Amino acid sequence: MKALQKFGGIAALYMAFAHLMGLMIFIVILDYISITDLAQKVAMNIENQTVVFSTNLLMYVFFGIALIILSLALYDRMKSGAPALMQLVTAIGIIWAGSLIASGMAANAGLATVVALYAKDPTQAALTFQAIEAITNGLGNANGEILGGLLTLLVSLAALRTGGLPKGLNILGVLVGAVGIITIIPVLNAFVAVFGLGQIIWFVWLGIVLLCSNPSQAAEAQQSFRRQASTAHKSIGEVDSQPLQL
Repeated sequence: MKALQKFGGIAALYMAFAHLMGLMIFIVILDYISITDLAQKVAMNIENQTVVFSTNLLMYVFFGIALIILSLALYDRMKSGAPALMQLVTAIGIIWAGSLIASGMAANAGLATVVALYAKDPTQAALTFQAIEAITNGLGNANGEILGGLLTLLVSLAALRTGGLPKGLNILGVLVGAVGIITIIPVLNAFVAVFGLGQIIWFVWLGIVLLCSNPSQAAEAQQSFRRQASTAHKSIGEVDSQPLQL
């Protein structure tokens, strides 16, 4: 359990790093967002194919693998206090990871196809790139961060219930997760940037907690929570069983 928690912490820190580096490369270095012309976008990808290929691995493929490790670590940490909820969290984490890995692999495979086609027919290469980009954007949740939002929100709710993570981290996770979920609405898709930055902070904080905290302390917190809940339930039952005095 202790080793898995450490691996989960490293995975969370890597995810924060990959997310931040990916944003910096695509937005600052490649200036990807400002390029709206299809021909220019294709030319940029071909000219910087090594950078684009590496960033897809960093931001999608390796990120997805780290997400699987983190999901398993979180499940192991809080399964005794919220088993059903953590099963749902793990399922969402694995689905999200698979979607991201598929997006990165498809983007890199598509880039190789476009590069080969561009020398023969630039117009056809541009149309092929456009089709591939639509697929990879869908797999990569570019049209809304509902999977990432759900995972962040549900992990935080489970941790609030079990005491498995710091309360401040859980409150941040609830807010960030809620923002991620609403980005599925087209008019609110601009909040993707807010979600991305918020989740980077959440990943860093989560990674530090997993690396530095003692798993046995989390287990003790869960047991204490269950004892308190059981005591409160019994107290309520005792009050209800008392005859009404007039």
